[in-house]
Amino acid sequence: MHNVVIETERLILRPLTVADANEVFQWVSDERVSRYMVYNTYETVEQVIQWLRYIETETEEYHFGYVRKSDGKLIGSGSIGPDRKQSFWGFGYNFRYDCWGQGYATEAAKAMVKYAYNTLGARKFASSHVEPNKASGRVMEKCGLHFVGYGEFQKLDGSCKMRSMEYEGEL
Repeated sequence: MHNVVIETERLILRPLTVADANEVFQWVSDERVSRYMVYNTYETVEQVIQWLRYIETETEEYHFGYVRKSDGKLIGSGSIGPDRKQSFWGFGYNFRYDCWGQGYATEAAKAMVKYAYNTLGARKFASSHVEPNKASGRVMEKCGLHFVGYGEFQKLDGSCKMRSMEYEGEL
């Protein structure tokens, strides 16, 4: 696990821990959120704990919890990490439904990209979203990426195949 903390105007990006399980469960158990994500909707906090234990051992990818400064609440999570085969850095984000449309995703994604660029030497970035989630595409564009084509999105368990929109950018 990387112990990186990044501060933005409204957010603190910090490592996730098992102690965050109940708060993380708020959005990973919400079908309005999970329908756009690779994971299936979580049904128990124990599932979240297993995932958090896994990312605590992750050494390549930088995982963050997004804490809202105004009230100290954990409102989302995301990560950025190298894809050695493709020579770019991929990133993603995930927020509580009641926090959508407020610019938090753009703020968090830009902060992760800036950190990877300034500190880790990353220059090429990529991300994707399921086609219906147009707002996520706007976030990627605001991070300097542009649409490059369509791909396929599939849940981790192989269910729910959907068309994805792929974005790339070199900063």
